[in-house]
Amino acid sequence: MAIQHRTEIADLQPYKPGKPIDDVKREYGLTHVVKLASNENPLGCSPKVMEAIRQALDSLSLYPDGNCTELKTALAAKFGLKPSQILPSGGSDEMVDMISKAYVNPGDEVIVADITFPRYMATAKMMGGTPVVVPLKNFTYDLDAMYHAITDKTKLIWLCNPNNPTGTMFGEKALMEFLDKVPQHIMVIYDEAYNEYVTRRDYPQEACRLIDKYPNIVVMRTFSKIYGLAALRVGYTIAREEIITTLNKIRNPFNVNTLAQKAAIAALADQDFIQKAYALNKQGKEYLYQAFDQMDISYAPSEANHIFFNCRYDAQEIFEELQKRGVIIRPMFATYARVSIGTMEENQLFIETLKEVFNILETKKEAACTCCCDCK
Repeated sequence: MAIQHRTEIADLQPYKPGKPIDDVKREYGLTHVVKLASNENPLGCSPKVMEAIRQALDSLSLYPDGNCTELKTALAAKFGLKPSQILPSGGSDEMVDMISKAYVNPGDEVIVADITFPRYMATAKMMGGTPVVVPLKNFTYDLDAMYHAITDKTKLIWLCNPNNPTGTMFGEKALMEFLDKVPQHIMVIYDEAYNEYVTRRDYPQEACRLIDKYPNIVVMRTFSKIYGLAALRVGYTIAREEIITTLNKIRNPFNVNTLAQKAAIAALADQDFIQKAYALNKQGKEYLYQAFDQMDISYAPSEANHIFFNCRYDAQEIFEELQKRGVIIRPMFATYARVSIGTMEENQLFIETLKEVFNILETKKEAACTCCCDCK
């Protein structure tokens, strides 16, 4: 008789990351591949990060600082918080799991959007919770609908702003009105992994300060995106001390490694690099908007480092054809895909290759047509 897993995970699927560059090179015999699938910083990371890592290499035989003392201190100084209100984690992924493990009981309801980061729903199911799925409205979080989805069983509400994968956002006024209405025994997790890329002025710029007014809000941030530390897996959460204390009870010992801690501290100190990455992303986004408009491709307005677009054909087919030509994007569902914003050269290569793929698929479509009308 086979060993039985927990029934709660029976219908869960493994997370599928963006396809690695080396896999595509081997599969198609390519020497140059551009990856625009995982919302990574095309500039890499700050040179100060590289130097900090080099200096830390002599300490690899020692366990990390399990309290992340220096990193907490640096973050507290940046945001005007107390170190006890901050909890670093192994990327935001680990914190998503920790929150569900700490707070979700079997039968609890967890409100999530239908098109958003999939781990929110997966971790709720993992703990026996019941996801309550609220559709996006114009590819944007529908906060009114989420509020009306609250019942006496609601335990958590997940908000991703800007949203992954659509890149859309809601403003500060909408967020504050929502928080004012949500009962304070319901935790609201506000994930702003892409906040540094936002260009709109109505974005909630001081979300970390909301814990002063709302004891039920948890703010999540990461070093994986604009800071370019995705490989090191380091993020952090801001919340009231009692929430941080609870999460610490289930945190794995030494969950943020030494190199990640040193790199994050150095990354915080190089805001010139952040401004450079922000400007490159803004320029790339405007270029892709213009190219999509010319190609009659519809897309969601993005405040992140990726664009959610309707590629008109089956997204999986577009994904595969682009891969064959050395460009990796992320198929989502039906005809929708997500492309990360790269360097200008990478963006241009993506558009040129997409046009080539469109021409090929259009030719196939015309050749397969057997109707008697002029459908070309």
